[in-house]
Amino acid sequence: MTGSPQVVVRYWAAARAAAAVDEESYDAPADLGALLDAVRARHGVGSRLAEVLARCSYLVDEVSPGRRAPADVPVPVGAVVDVLPPFAGGSGAGDGEVRGTSRLGGRLASA
Repeated sequence: MTGSPQVVVRYWAAARAAAAVDEESYDAPADLGALLDAVRARHGVGSRLAEVLARCSYLVDEVSPGRRAPADVPVPVGAVVDVLPPFAGGSGAGDGEVRGTSRLGGRLASA
């Protein structure tokens, strides 16, 4: 992975516990769907993290992708992608909306 453009994935709450790390770097993908495929490949398609990812919402550089399909969400080189399980502000309903507050205390907008 070194030398390739990177993105950082930060895990919160149950996703952090399932990943057993706070954050990881990945080769920059074309979109959020490809990034999630890479996360599942690294941790195992049948892993606990893969199960948690199915219930999460995401922020790409602190912006919610709203209801767009992961394959329709670009992930720019150098981006930070936050993985938010329902307890950490993720939707939990699979609707892709992010609710709650950011860790900086600001309100997150629902798409």
